[in-house]
Amino acid sequence: MKRTGLLCGLRRSRVLRAAAGTTLLASCKPAGVLDPQGPVASAERLLLINSTAIMLVVVIPVIMATLVFAWWYRSSNAHAARSLVESYEERVEFVVWSIPALTVILLGGVIWIGSHRLDPRAAIPGKSDPLRVDVVALDWKWLFIYPDRGVAAVNQLVIPAGTPVEFRVTSATVMNSFFVPQLGSQIYAMGGMTTHLSLLADRPGEFPGLSANFSGDGFSEMRFVVRSVPADEFTAWPEQVRGAGSALDDAGYDQLSKPSKAVPPTTYRSVSPKLFDRILEQTIAGPAKADIGARWHPPVHRAGG
Repeated sequence: MKRTGLLCGLRRSRVLRAAAGTTLLASCKPAGVLDPQGPVASAERLLLINSTAIMLVVVIPVIMATLVFAWWYRSSNAHAARSLVESYEERVEFVVWSIPALTVILLGGVIWIGSHRLDPRAAIPGKSDPLRVDVVALDWKWLFIYPDRGVAAVNQLVIPAGTPVEFRVTSATVMNSFFVPQLGSQIYAMGGMTTHLSLLADRPGEFPGLSANFSGDGFSEMRFVVRSVPADEFTAWPEQVRGAGSALDDAGYDQLSKPSKAVPPTTYRSVSPKLFDRILEQTIAGPAKADIGARWHPPVHRAGG
Protein backbone atom coordinates (compact mmCIF):
# COMPACT_ATOMS: atom_id res chain seq x y z
CA MET A 1 0.00 0.00 0.00
CA LYS A 2 2.81 2.40 0.89
CA ARG A 3 4.59 1.61 -2.38
CA THR A 4 1.40 2.15 -4.36
CA GLY A 5 0.81 5.47 -2.63
CA LEU A 6 4.39 6.51 -3.33
CA LEU A 7 4.03 5.65 -7.04
CA CYS A 8 0.79 7.61 -7.24
CA GLY A 9 2.47 10.57 -5.60
CA LEU A 10 5.36 10.44 -8.08
CA ARG A 11 2.97 10.26 -11.00
CA ARG A 12 1.01 13.24 -9.72
CA SER A 13 4.22 15.17 -9.26
CA ARG A 14 5.25 14.44 -12.85
CA VAL A 15 1.85 15.49 -14.15
CA LEU A 16 2.02 18.74 -12.18
CA ARG A 17 5.55 19.46 -13.45
CA ALA A 18 4.47 18.76 -17.03
CA ALA A 19 1.46 21.05 -16.65
CA ALA A 20 3.63 23.80 -15.18
CA GLY A 21 6.13 23.42 -18.01
CA THR A 22 3.37 23.61 -20.62
CA THR A 23 2.03 26.77 -18.98
CA LEU A 24 5.48 28.39 -19.01
CA LEU A 25 6.03 27.47 -22.66
CA ALA A 26 2.61 28.85 -23.58
CA SER A 27 3.41 32.11 -21.81
CA CYS A 28 6.53 32.50 -23.99
CA LYS A 29 4.56 32.47 -27.25
CA PRO A 30 3.63 35.76 -28.95
CA ALA A 31 0.55 37.34 -27.43
CA GLY A 32 -1.16 38.24 -30.73
CA VAL A 33 -2.74 41.68 -30.38
CA LEU A 34 -0.48 42.36 -27.38
CA ASP A 35 2.63 41.66 -29.48
CA PRO A 36 2.25 44.25 -32.27
CA GLN A 37 4.57 44.20 -35.28
CA GLY A 38 3.19 47.23 -37.09
CA PRO A 39 1.98 50.80 -36.45
CA VAL A 40 -1.72 49.91 -36.62
CA ALA A 41 -1.44 47.07 -34.11
CA SER A 42 0.74 49.25 -31.84
CA ALA A 43 -1.87 52.03 -31.87
CA GLU A 44 -4.61 49.51 -31.11
CA ARG A 45 -2.65 48.10 -28.17
CA LEU A 46 -2.10 51.62 -26.82
CA LEU A 47 -5.83 52.32 -27.14
CA LEU A 48 -6.59 49.09 -25.29
CA ILE A 49 -4.14 49.89 -22.49
CA ASN A 50 -5.41 53.48 -22.13
CA SER A 51 -9.04 52.33 -22.02
CA THR A 52 -8.25 49.70 -19.40
CA ALA A 53 -6.32 52.23 -17.26
CA ILE A 54 -9.20 54.73 -17.40
CA MET A 55 -11.72 52.08 -16.34
CA LEU A 56 -9.48 50.95 -13.49
CA VAL A 57 -9.71 54.48 -12.08
CA VAL A 58 -13.28 53.58 -11.11
CA VAL A 59 -12.95 49.82 -10.66
CA ILE A 60 -10.05 49.83 -8.16
CA PRO A 61 -11.55 52.45 -5.75
CA VAL A 62 -14.91 50.64 -5.84
CA ILE A 63 -13.28 47.31 -4.96
CA MET A 64 -11.21 48.93 -2.20
CA ALA A 65 -14.25 50.78 -0.80
CA THR A 66 -16.27 47.55 -0.80
CA LEU A 67 -13.60 45.76 1.21
CA VAL A 68 -13.18 48.70 3.64
CA PHE A 69 -16.93 49.04 4.21
CA ALA A 70 -17.34 45.30 4.72
CA TRP A 71 -14.50 45.31 7.24
CA TRP A 72 -15.56 48.46 9.14
CA TYR A 73 -19.25 47.65 9.39
CA ARG A 74 -18.74 44.05 10.47
CA SER A 75 -20.98 42.90 13.27
CA SER A 76 -18.12 42.65 15.78
CA ASN A 77 -17.05 46.30 15.38
CA ALA A 78 -18.71 48.26 18.17
CA HIS A 79 -17.22 51.57 16.97
CA ALA A 80 -19.12 51.54 13.67
CA ALA A 81 -22.12 53.87 13.88
CA ARG A 82 -25.27 52.41 12.35
CA SER A 83 -28.55 54.22 11.92
CA LEU A 84 -31.88 52.94 10.61
CA VAL A 85 -33.05 56.46 9.80
CA GLU A 86 -32.89 57.29 6.09
CA SER A 87 -31.03 60.50 5.16
CA TYR A 88 -29.78 62.23 2.03
CA GLU A 89 -26.10 63.15 1.73
CA GLU A 90 -25.42 65.52 -1.17
CA ARG A 91 -21.66 65.17 -1.05
CA VAL A 92 -21.82 61.38 -1.30
CA GLU A 93 -24.28 61.58 -4.21
CA PHE A 94 -22.03 64.08 -5.99
CA VAL A 95 -18.98 61.80 -5.71
CA VAL A 96 -20.92 58.65 -6.58
CA TRP A 97 -22.31 60.12 -9.81
CA SER A 98 -19.66 62.61 -10.96
CA ILE A 99 -16.66 60.28 -11.02
CA PRO A 100 -18.31 57.59 -13.21
CA ALA A 101 -19.80 60.29 -15.46
CA LEU A 102 -16.43 61.95 -15.99
CA THR A 103 -14.83 58.54 -16.57
CA VAL A 104 -17.38 57.63 -19.23
CA ILE A 105 -16.89 60.99 -20.96
CA LEU A 106 -13.10 60.61 -20.93
CA LEU A 107 -13.25 56.99 -22.06
CA GLY A 108 -15.69 57.82 -24.85
CA GLY A 109 -13.47 60.66 -26.07
CA VAL A 110 -10.33 58.54 -26.09
CA ILE A 111 -12.03 55.68 -27.96
CA TRP A 112 -13.76 58.01 -30.45
CA ILE A 113 -10.56 59.86 -31.34
CA GLY A 114 -8.47 56.68 -31.44
CA SER A 115 -10.99 54.78 -33.56
CA HIS A 116 -11.19 57.55 -36.17
CA ARG A 117 -7.42 57.73 -36.36
CA LEU A 118 -7.40 53.98 -37.01
CA ASP A 119 -9.75 54.19 -39.98
CA PRO A 120 -8.98 50.95 -41.90
CA ARG A 121 -8.94 52.81 -45.22
CA ALA A 122 -6.59 55.58 -44.07
CA ALA A 123 -3.25 55.55 -45.86
CA ILE A 124 -0.14 54.65 -43.85
CA PRO A 125 2.99 56.73 -44.55
CA GLY A 126 5.97 54.70 -45.68
CA LYS A 127 9.34 54.94 -47.39
CA SER A 128 7.99 53.56 -50.67
CA ASP A 129 4.75 53.39 -52.65
CA PRO A 130 2.05 51.13 -51.22
CA LEU A 131 1.72 47.53 -52.37
CA ARG A 132 -1.73 46.56 -53.65
CA VAL A 133 -3.12 43.16 -52.69
CA ASP A 134 -6.60 41.82 -53.46
CA VAL A 135 -7.98 39.35 -50.89
CA VAL A 136 -10.72 36.82 -51.63
CA ALA A 137 -12.24 34.60 -48.94
CA LEU A 138 -13.13 31.13 -50.23
CA ASP A 139 -14.34 27.89 -48.63
CA TRP A 140 -12.08 27.46 -46.63
CA LYS A 141 -8.97 29.28 -47.72
CA TRP A 142 -7.65 32.72 -48.60
CA LEU A 143 -6.71 33.84 -52.10
CA PHE A 144 -4.22 36.72 -52.40
CA ILE A 145 -3.89 38.42 -55.78
CA TYR A 146 -1.08 40.84 -56.61
CA PRO A 147 -2.62 42.87 -59.47
CA ASP A 148 0.54 44.87 -60.17
CA ARG A 149 2.74 41.75 -60.23
CA GLY A 150 0.40 39.40 -62.06
CA VAL A 151 0.79 36.54 -59.55
CA ALA A 152 -1.35 35.04 -56.79
CA ALA A 153 -1.04 32.83 -53.73
CA VAL A 154 -3.31 30.76 -51.52
CA ASN A 155 -2.94 30.80 -47.71
CA GLN A 156 0.34 32.66 -48.02
CA LEU A 157 0.76 36.43 -48.03
CA VAL A 158 4.23 37.78 -48.85
CA ILE A 159 4.79 41.50 -48.21
CA PRO A 160 7.85 43.76 -48.00
CA ALA A 161 8.78 44.97 -44.52
CA GLY A 162 8.38 48.71 -44.01
CA THR A 163 6.09 49.11 -47.04
CA PRO A 164 2.39 50.03 -46.65
CA VAL A 165 0.03 47.40 -48.01
CA GLU A 166 -3.39 48.40 -49.32
CA PHE A 167 -5.88 45.53 -49.29
CA ARG A 168 -9.14 45.17 -51.18
CA VAL A 169 -11.14 42.45 -49.45
CA THR A 170 -14.18 40.50 -50.62
CA SER A 171 -15.72 37.06 -50.30
CA ALA A 172 -16.73 34.61 -53.01
CA THR A 173 -18.83 32.73 -50.47
CA VAL A 174 -20.31 33.54 -47.04
CA MET A 175 -19.10 36.39 -44.85
CA ASN A 176 -15.64 35.99 -43.31
CA SER A 177 -13.28 38.22 -41.36
CA PHE A 178 -9.71 38.97 -42.47
CA PHE A 179 -7.47 39.33 -39.42
CA VAL A 180 -3.71 39.40 -38.77
CA PRO A 181 -3.56 40.01 -34.98
CA GLN A 182 0.05 41.22 -34.88
CA LEU A 183 -0.54 43.73 -37.69
CA GLY A 184 -3.98 44.88 -36.52
CA SER A 185 -7.50 45.74 -37.64
CA GLN A 186 -9.67 42.80 -38.59
CA ILE A 187 -12.11 43.63 -41.37
CA TYR A 188 -15.06 41.74 -42.82
CA ALA A 189 -15.00 40.04 -46.21
CA MET A 190 -18.52 40.12 -47.70
CA GLY A 191 -19.84 38.76 -50.97
CA GLY A 192 -20.54 41.40 -53.60
CA MET A 193 -18.85 44.11 -51.53
CA THR A 194 -15.33 45.48 -51.24
CA THR A 195 -13.78 46.56 -47.96
CA HIS A 196 -10.44 48.35 -47.71
CA LEU A 197 -7.64 47.94 -45.20
CA SER A 198 -4.16 49.41 -44.88
CA LEU A 199 -1.46 47.63 -42.86
CA LEU A 200 2.30 47.73 -42.49
CA ALA A 201 4.84 45.33 -40.97
CA ASP A 202 7.69 47.04 -39.15
CA ARG A 203 10.19 44.21 -39.55
CA PRO A 204 10.72 40.91 -41.37
CA GLY A 205 9.05 37.89 -39.81
CA GLU A 206 6.16 35.47 -40.05
CA PHE A 207 2.81 36.42 -38.56
CA PRO A 208 -0.28 34.17 -38.39
CA GLY A 209 -3.52 35.26 -40.01
CA LEU A 210 -7.01 33.81 -39.71
CA SER A 211 -10.71 34.21 -40.31
CA ALA A 212 -12.31 35.70 -37.21
CA ASN A 213 -15.86 34.92 -38.33
CA PHE A 214 -17.41 31.43 -38.32
CA SER A 215 -18.05 30.30 -41.89
CA GLY A 216 -18.72 26.56 -41.81
CA ASP A 217 -17.01 23.20 -41.39
CA GLY A 218 -13.50 24.29 -42.40
CA PHE A 219 -13.50 27.53 -40.42
CA SER A 220 -10.95 26.37 -37.83
CA GLU A 221 -8.42 25.59 -40.59
CA MET A 222 -8.99 28.78 -42.56
CA ARG A 223 -5.59 30.18 -41.66
CA PHE A 224 -2.69 31.71 -43.51
CA VAL A 225 0.82 32.98 -42.89
CA VAL A 226 2.02 36.53 -43.54
CA ARG A 227 5.69 36.53 -44.56
CA SER A 228 7.24 39.95 -44.14
CA VAL A 229 10.53 39.98 -46.05
CA PRO A 230 13.18 42.60 -46.90
CA ALA A 231 12.37 44.79 -49.89
CA ASP A 232 15.01 43.24 -52.18
CA GLU A 233 13.79 39.74 -51.37
CA PHE A 234 10.22 40.72 -52.16
CA THR A 235 11.33 42.19 -55.49
CA ALA A 236 12.75 38.79 -56.45
CA TRP A 237 9.78 36.79 -55.12
CA PRO A 238 7.33 37.41 -58.04
CA GLU A 239 10.00 36.29 -60.49
CA GLN A 240 10.42 33.05 -58.55
CA VAL A 241 6.66 32.52 -58.56
CA ARG A 242 6.43 33.05 -62.32
CA GLY A 243 8.97 30.29 -62.86
CA ALA A 244 6.86 27.61 -61.18
CA GLY A 245 3.28 26.62 -60.41
CA SER A 246 0.17 26.78 -62.51
CA ALA A 247 -1.87 29.63 -63.99
CA LEU A 248 -4.96 30.93 -62.24
CA ASP A 249 -7.24 31.09 -65.27
CA ASP A 250 -10.99 30.41 -65.51
CA ALA A 251 -10.57 26.66 -65.11
CA GLY A 252 -8.05 27.11 -62.30
CA TYR A 253 -10.36 29.38 -60.36
CA ASP A 254 -13.31 27.00 -60.87
CA GLN A 255 -11.24 24.27 -59.24
CA LEU A 256 -9.91 26.54 -56.48
CA SER A 257 -13.36 27.83 -55.53
CA LYS A 258 -14.58 24.36 -54.60
CA PRO A 259 -14.79 23.82 -50.80
CA SER A 260 -11.61 22.33 -49.33
CA LYS A 261 -9.92 22.22 -45.94
CA ALA A 262 -6.35 22.64 -44.69
CA VAL A 263 -5.10 23.79 -48.09
CA PRO A 264 -1.29 24.08 -48.13
CA PRO A 265 0.31 27.36 -49.29
CA THR A 266 0.24 27.53 -53.10
CA THR A 267 1.38 30.08 -55.67
CA TYR A 268 0.19 30.84 -59.20
CA ARG A 269 2.55 32.07 -61.88
CA SER A 270 -0.13 34.16 -63.61
CA VAL A 271 -3.63 35.47 -62.93
CA SER A 272 -6.54 36.02 -65.28
CA PRO A 273 -6.94 39.77 -65.94
CA LYS A 274 -9.25 41.60 -63.52
CA LEU A 275 -10.00 38.40 -61.62
CA PHE A 276 -10.96 40.27 -58.45
CA ASP A 277 -13.55 42.39 -60.29
CA ARG A 278 -14.99 39.32 -61.97
CA ILE A 279 -15.36 37.58 -58.64
CA LEU A 280 -17.31 40.59 -57.40
CA GLU A 281 -19.59 40.47 -60.45
CA GLN A 282 -20.07 36.73 -60.04
CA THR A 283 -21.09 37.12 -56.39
CA ILE A 284 -23.51 39.94 -57.15
CA ALA A 285 -25.09 37.98 -60.02
CA GLY A 286 -25.63 34.97 -57.78
CA PRO A 287 -25.88 31.32 -58.76
CA ALA A 288 -28.29 31.91 -61.64
CA LYS A 289 -25.73 30.55 -64.11
CA ALA A 290 -23.53 27.59 -63.31
CA ASP A 291 -20.80 28.47 -65.82
CA ILE A 292 -18.44 31.00 -64.28
CA GLY A 293 -16.93 31.70 -67.70
CA ALA A 294 -20.36 32.70 -68.98
CA ARG A 295 -20.78 35.13 -66.10
CA TRP A 296 -17.37 36.62 -66.76
CA HIS A 297 -17.99 36.89 -70.52
CA PRO A 298 -21.75 37.44 -70.97
CA PRO A 299 -23.15 36.92 -74.47
CA VAL A 300 -23.95 39.92 -76.64
CA HIS A 301 -27.70 40.43 -77.14
CA ARG A 302 -28.47 41.63 -80.66
CA ALA A 303 -31.29 44.01 -81.43
CA GLY A 304 -34.56 42.21 -81.88
CA GLY A 305 -33.06 38.99 -80.46
